[in-house]
Amino acid sequence: MNANSVRSLVAGDLQAVFWPGSGMLGVSLRHRGAELLRRIDDLETAKSKGSTAGIPLLYPWANRLASLKYRAAGRDVVLDPSAPLLHFDDRHLPMHGVPWGQLAWEIVGAKPDSLWARLDWNRPELLAIFPFPHKLEMAAALNPDSLTLHTTVFASAESPAPISFGFHPYLGIPQLPRAQWRLQLPHMNKLQLDQRGIPTGTHESFGPFDSLLGDKNFDDGFALIGAHSSFSLSGPGRHITVTFLENFPYAQIFAPKDKDFIALEPMTAPTSALTSGQGLQILAPGGQFRASFRITVHSGA
Repeated sequence: MNANSVRSLVAGDLQAVFWPGSGMLGVSLRHRGAELLRRIDDLETAKSKGSTAGIPLLYPWANRLASLKYRAAGRDVVLDPSAPLLHFDDRHLPMHGVPWGQLAWEIVGAKPDSLWARLDWNRPELLAIFPFPHKLEMAAALNPDSLTLHTTVFASAESPAPISFGFHPYLGIPQLPRAQWRLQLPHMNKLQLDQRGIPTGTHESFGPFDSLLGDKNFDDGFALIGAHSSFSLSGPGRHITVTFLENFPYAQIFAPKDKDFIALEPMTAPTSALTSGQGLQILAPGGQFRASFRITVHSGA
């Protein structure tokens, strides 16, 4: 990794590291020297395989699509399964849009505690997957007790832009077994999923949830109830809270029982919104869309 593509932020007890040249991936978030992010042990291999790690932006869609075809904003799209910019899950469904390692962001501003970068969605290979020219900006702001990520979509004057992205922060409590992590989730509507992990269009009430993670397994989608929902992970000495601040009305919770991580994922739309239209927002030509979330870290349980 070129040193110019690595940017470190510092504020109080927190240090964050991003790779602007590789998807603006968050590759480290340390609290008093202890790493809070997961799946970052071999980032170059993850990049070559198209695997998620750290804090990745999932763009232009989060999680999987139900098929290689979708219709959005009046356009029919047929994805080429051999396209090098696509990644697939174990059921051969398009997964997480364009892998983070294929998206080089341009740094447009940097301070010791903040970073601002831009991505132009105008290359032919990108438009073949998502034929809506637009620009993206991401700002990372580090405070002594939190990291906030702001994402803004700028639709071109000639084209609308469907909004279906999300983030996939992999988190863990340092030096504590997974079974002893305490997970707190708000009251939400749990989306019913088919065997492929695609929402069926129905839901049921869920939570609030407050329990040790133990051997519980999560791979579930949710529609939030109310604004500014928070999700917390804690253990003796440390408390991590992910707060959806703006325009993330959906969440995915991913915590395989045999892995030492949990992903508390802010999503602008439910899984496969591009194919179903459910919860899909369409940004008008020339319009702007802004979404943000915050990871707060405190000492103490």
